[in-house]
Amino acid sequence: MTQTVAAVIVTYNRAEKLARVLDALAAQTRVPDRIYVLDNASTDSTVALMDERKSDSLRHLRLARNVGGAGGFNAGIKAAFADGFDQIWISDDDAYPEPDAMEKLIAGLAEFEEETGYKPSFACSAVRWKDGSWCEMNTPATVWDWPRFYGKDMRYFLVRSCSFVSVLVPRWAIRAHGFPIKDYFIWFDDAEYTQRLAKSYPGIFVPDSLVIHDVEVNQGVNYGMITDKSLWKFRHGARNETSFRLREQGMVGVMEFLYQVHVQMAGARLPWKLRRPVYFAIWRGLWFRPKIEMPRQDMI
Repeated sequence: MTQTVAAVIVTYNRAEKLARVLDALAAQTRVPDRIYVLDNASTDSTVALMDERKSDSLRHLRLARNVGGAGGFNAGIKAAFADGFDQIWISDDDAYPEPDAMEKLIAGLAEFEEETGYKPSFACSAVRWKDGSWCEMNTPATVWDWPRFYGKDMRYFLVRSCSFVSVLVPRWAIRAHGFPIKDYFIWFDDAEYTQRLAKSYPGIFVPDSLVIHDVEVNQGVNYGMITDKSLWKFRHGARNETSFRLREQGMVGVMEFLYQVHVQMAGARLPWKLRRPVYFAIWRGLWFRPKIEMPRQDMI
């Protein structure tokens, strides 16, 4: 029986790039059965674009206010799950999948289960930057025995987390582990969610599924790179990861994270005006206990 697939894209004021994403989805060898565009109250031409592209297979869900990537993905996955889709592909509004990217992820989940008997909790793509180099911010985190099933017959790596740039999640995993944490707003929502999904079984990295991430600068997340402009994002990331570490690892995990952040900021000789808000965000994370939403009975 053919699995139904929905695509969830969260967007905010990137109409031109969003149009390219929609074009790339329309050109897939396995076109999604429905596309959900979660519009975080964009003020550019996004509404006009969606009106122009209007169709039965495209749903424009315009939110009343900007709830961040975390809130958008929460709402989008929830909508697709409620509509009964078997698999949900999650990605950003500036990530362009190659024509067979989705087909490769779908095939990867099916082949891995058939060959090994294990059910991966998600499948993620290889994300490249605009020049074809590896996109630093979208590097999946592998498990300790990541090459266990990599060989001549299968080319998949086991991963414990990945970004929300081209990841396919089966319905059973959402039913078992719930939705992304909307209160995170931005940063670490993808890492938390995929690690939560992976409690059932790790995800798989599918290197033949390719996506181009059209970000301005190709760099990963390092607390030594904080600027006045990016500070607000790092504050959210520090709070969110602290909350996650406390929940999953206790104070030992929190202290390890604090040490890592301190070393990165001190090593870069960041001024105190940039360090202090991050330390305070870690402190706030100790009391930040966001709710994990599970599917309602009527959605299952």
